[in-house]
Amino acid sequence: MTFLAIDVGNTRLKWAQYESAKPGAAMLAHGAEFLENIDRLSDEGWACLAAPDSMLGCIVAGDAVKRRVQEQMELWDVAPQWVVASAAEAGLVNGYDHPARLGSDRWIAMIGARHRMLARGPARPMVVVMVGTAVTVEAVDAEGLFKGGYIIPGHGIMLRALESGTAGLHVPTGEVREFPTNTSDALTSGGTYAIAGAVERMVQHVRAHCGAEPYCVMTGGAGWKMAPSMLGDFELVDNLIFDGLLEIASRRPF
Repeated sequence: MTFLAIDVGNTRLKWAQYESAKPGAAMLAHGAEFLENIDRLSDEGWACLAAPDSMLGCIVAGDAVKRRVQEQMELWDVAPQWVVASAAEAGLVNGYDHPARLGSDRWIAMIGARHRMLARGPARPMVVVMVGTAVTVEAVDAEGLFKGGYIIPGHGIMLRALESGTAGLHVPTGEVREFPTNTSDALTSGGTYAIAGAVERMVQHVRAHCGAEPYCVMTGGAGWKMAPSMLGDFELVDNLIFDGLLEIASRRPF
């Protein structure tokens, strides 16, 4: 009973096929495409893939992209299913004012992080960070209540905003420095530490509110760039969205 997990972000589509729809299942194949190349999937990335028995996906890129993905899935006889945030699922309670308006990627990542933590020991509060086109920073208490979170411009968006709004500045190829002494390093360091500062403020809030040290996890395509600049112990996880999709799929009938 093979299972296909799909994560469609603002820039790329990532997919993975597992031997079953349950946590810890072996990954059989995986890949990624930029959104402009989605229409190649049925002829290239998915052409030699064994037909999955079930599918569950996460999408934040909008309905037009969703239709393109579903068109590529027509080479198989499998019904596409997409996660939408709800009041509660897989042990997580949604504290958003309007639960369904929470981004599905944020919801799924928190579910994946919570079960990753519980597989290792007792429940703790969490700070879950996704670093991509945008950066999200989520707070979850030890009982599994999502308390709320930040949405921050990603590093690339910050730099492009500065380039378009400030004469003489261009998107740099600088390094992160404690004390930058050139414009490229100053821009790269400023964007990196702006994100790090917001994350660290959330860690302080969770620590004070919950009275315990949170489990801190970071994911997303640019997570590896941010991790070295973080204070404290952040676990870097590549496939947190897929972990969450497996947890949700294991509780759903297909």
